[in-house]
Amino acid sequence: MDKILEALVSSSHPLPVKRAIVKRVVEAAEKEVSGEQCQALYRLTARLILQGTDAFQRQVGTQVQEAYARYHRDEFAHFLSKDYVLELLQQGCGTLDRRDPAILDFLHSCLRLLISCPAVLELAPVVRAEALRIVCERPEAVLCARLAALLADFPQCVPRDKAAVLFCQQLVRSFAHFQCPVAEEAELRRYVAQVSHVATLLQGIWKAEPSTLLPSLQEVFAVISATDSSFQPSIALASLVHHIPLQMITVLIKSLTTDQNVKDASMTQALSRMIDWLSWPLASHVDTWVVALLKGLAAVQKFTILIDVTLLKIELVVPHVVPLVRSLQADGLHTSGAFLLQFSELVHCMMSQYSGFPDLYDPILEAIKDLPKPGEEKIRYVLNQSAWTSQSNSLAPGPLVLTGKSETGKTGLVNLGNTCYMNSILQTLFMATDFRRHVLSLHLNGSNSLIKKLQVLFAFLAHTQRAAYAPRSFLDASRPPWFTVGSQQDCSEYLRFLLDRLHEEEKTFRALQMAKPRPLPSNSGDIQDSPTHSTTDTSLCFHPEHVDVECDGRTLVERMFGGRLSTGIRCLQCHSLSEKEEPFTDLALAFCPSVRTAQGPVDQLGGLGAINGGGEGSEGSVREGVHPRMERAGADPVLSLSDLVEYFLAPEVLEEENRYFCERCGSLQRAERTMTVVMAPEYLILTLLRFSYDATCHVRRKILDNVGIPLSLGLPVHWNPLHANSAPSSSSPSSSPSVRVDSPESGENLAKKLKPSRREEEEDEDGFTDSGREGGQRGEGSGVCVVPYVLSSVVMHSGMSSESGHYYSYGRNVTGTDGCATTNLFSQTPVSQEEPSSSSSSLSEGMAASKDVLESGGQNSRDWFLFNDSRVTFTNFQSVQNITSRFPKDTAYVLIYRKQEAGGQPGALPATINGSGFNGEPPLHKDLMDAITKDNKLFLQEQELSSRTRALQTASASCSSRPDGSDDNEPPGSCGPSGGGGGGGFNTVSRLVF
Repeated sequence: MDKILEALVSSSHPLPVKRAIVKRVVEAAEKEVSGEQCQALYRLTARLILQGTDAFQRQVGTQVQEAYARYHRDEFAHFLSKDYVLELLQQGCGTLDRRDPAILDFLHSCLRLLISCPAVLELAPVVRAEALRIVCERPEAVLCARLAALLADFPQCVPRDKAAVLFCQQLVRSFAHFQCPVAEEAELRRYVAQVSHVATLLQGIWKAEPSTLLPSLQEVFAVISATDSSFQPSIALASLVHHIPLQMITVLIKSLTTDQNVKDASMTQALSRMIDWLSWPLASHVDTWVVALLKGLAAVQKFTILIDVTLLKIELVVPHVVPLVRSLQADGLHTSGAFLLQFSELVHCMMSQYSGFPDLYDPILEAIKDLPKPGEEKIRYVLNQSAWTSQSNSLAPGPLVLTGKSETGKTGLVNLGNTCYMNSILQTLFMATDFRRHVLSLHLNGSNSLIKKLQVLFAFLAHTQRAAYAPRSFLDASRPPWFTVGSQQDCSEYLRFLLDRLHEEEKTFRALQMAKPRPLPSNSGDIQDSPTHSTTDTSLCFHPEHVDVECDGRTLVERMFGGRLSTGIRCLQCHSLSEKEEPFTDLALAFCPSVRTAQGPVDQLGGLGAINGGGEGSEGSVREGVHPRMERAGADPVLSLSDLVEYFLAPEVLEEENRYFCERCGSLQRAERTMTVVMAPEYLILTLLRFSYDATCHVRRKILDNVGIPLSLGLPVHWNPLHANSAPSSSSPSSSPSVRVDSPESGENLAKKLKPSRREEEEDEDGFTDSGREGGQRGEGSGVCVVPYVLSSVVMHSGMSSESGHYYSYGRNVTGTDGCATTNLFSQTPVSQEEPSSSSSSLSEGMAASKDVLESGGQNSRDWFLFNDSRVTFTNFQSVQNITSRFPKDTAYVLIYRKQEAGGQPGALPATINGSGFNGEPPLHKDLMDAITKDNKLFLQEQELSSRTRALQTASASCSSRPDGSDDNEPPGSCGPSGGGGGGGFNTVSRLVF
């Protein structure tokens, strides 16, 4: 009969004829059939079911097998022997692979035909062993689902005792390898159903054998806490959480949070992945476990883990905010509207807590602009509910990802623990192109000086393959001694200290060099090739191909950042004039009280407070109702940077308690003080005095006024031909660039500045039109010219207080000749001093004239970079201009402008294209190049080692157990000259605070 049936199904007869004959064969099963005939039919039907070429053949095989197994069960039990089952599960059938789900389906249907037969118990040990082997091979979800269906119907085939524990652990590992198809919705639904079947099997085993639950959960944690970045566990693991008894939450959370063997990095990774599970469609109770774990970590004060998890996930969440808001706004449901109100409040709280990321938050603000904004009191209330009061430690061990540079090609700086004040300044100095090239060109010959460490830092920023460089050595060498380690510091104070150190260091080197005998120079002129030259010799000489000007006695800091300011005090009684010139490296610009008091009173220090009518409190909070002017702190700027420069240079009347002691009069007299720039620096550093002390409330407040930042700026310089070619001596006591022109803490600096009164102007017209009749007069021929500058970098401060917040910076490559085409737009004709308004008018006219020309070079182009510690992204000048109007707590603090020279002037560097010279960066010295090459090789070795480790872990995954913590070890740090160290491979894109 089996021959007839085999010939029939493969014949070309019409299908109805075939069905009729098959029906006769099925009906014949009720009759007596020999054992040999039954076995032949069983073998035939097995081939048809497993290897049938079409659905008809498989259907015929199933019908005939079921009929003959029902009436001849003993023969069928003899057919389904242990050897046959092992052959199917280990070798497959014909061309059918053993891992094909059809094998398990066939075995499942065969066991159903023997469900009440003792033969099932005989086959159970074989199936148990093979089930364990199958899950150890990491089957796909579909095969696991078929196995789960078989074991659910035949629980006697489920592994038992110790094998049950191993089976559950390996099944969890298989879960972690499930791959979700995303091609079609139908496939996704089938995948979800398959995962649910496997999860239900595990639930059944846990109920039948409770001893398997804890090892299974330990395996789940081992999987999701692994820090190997090459393998991401499947989100399907979320299905298991639904079946974990909620009564175990307390015990398990306490065990996890107090276990000393659980590393912080492992816990961070596990919690992060559990948060990812929330998107799984069947993730019941996952939120309960996540919240319980968060509370458990807070209870044991592991705030670092909590904050690190927030920082790791926040950037992944941010891109989904805009589509979510638009989707909820479009559906028009009442529940959606209520959710949006609460969601908008939380978003504002997030931006307040993690400020300083305009590139991430700009699209969000646009999406929620029509939703109500919570007040500062509400934001403070919500944030104060958080128990995560500790700041994250950037050096805490965490998941390290070896990545290359960002698409910008720029290198970030690793935050070493509240060091954003240093990182922002270093990035601005690095983007001061001419200064950077001079530093890289220095011959320092193995010195361990600060300028050498800066050279190493610049070299690594320019040439390392790492995404971020860790400036540990430079931080140790450059941190001011009064700066508290790990605390928020003032970036402008750090900048002044750094420049002063570099200046004094070079002066010391020169003095030491002059004190010892110098050998005769060789023909090549390379001092480092001289055998008598000391290894500590740090004479600061430049490569001649980069600078054609001989040393003029000034230090590098003086040549790049040094200017000179003349302060004149004229007694209004005797009209004698006292003048003094001082060097400066930055101009500290105060806010004009007359502008700030347009809508109300203001204290003399000019520090009014913060956004939404608040002042800075003792804990960095905002007080309500201080000043109505603060209501529009984020509006269009009332002031421009030019206004602050003009205010800084405006005459100031010294009267009442600020009266001037006139030596000629021999008494305190009313006087007029004027400050004029007599020598313009190559790089003009402007610091906005935003932090002031309110003696009434005893708090330091931040002025949040929006100041317009121009791309170009004209600086009035009083030109005197008698001093045009004179350079200050480096040995002069007053030549230190650290001399403060205006101190932010000085009340005198912020005293009310006024124009001369009408009575005083009339006195001048009566006979005192010169700078003084008998006191020191200015040289004849002096006048005012407006020196053009273009913006190079801006350091932003995000926050409400000088003791808290975050620094980040914008920058672009600008050289002294980038804007030479626009220099003719600025008035450079000397103007007589008898025209007091000429400087301010020239300043405004110069800016207006150059606006259209420079706008195309910086307004909308992507030649600007946003440096936020390790994160470096493209941006544009429009983002710089609009930052405070979009984010009221983010304000410009330190600005660096580059002076523009006419082409061909002495000292000008080669012309540039898009900020890079024709010759590119200066060639690095051999020691720098060797160090960078060594570190880049080490970086590649770290990547190769990581790849090999991942391969070994994958190969041994079938026998894996709870990780021993080795994945938490950080890769070896990179090397560098003087122990500087390169970046450690940190990927801190999502680190939004210090």
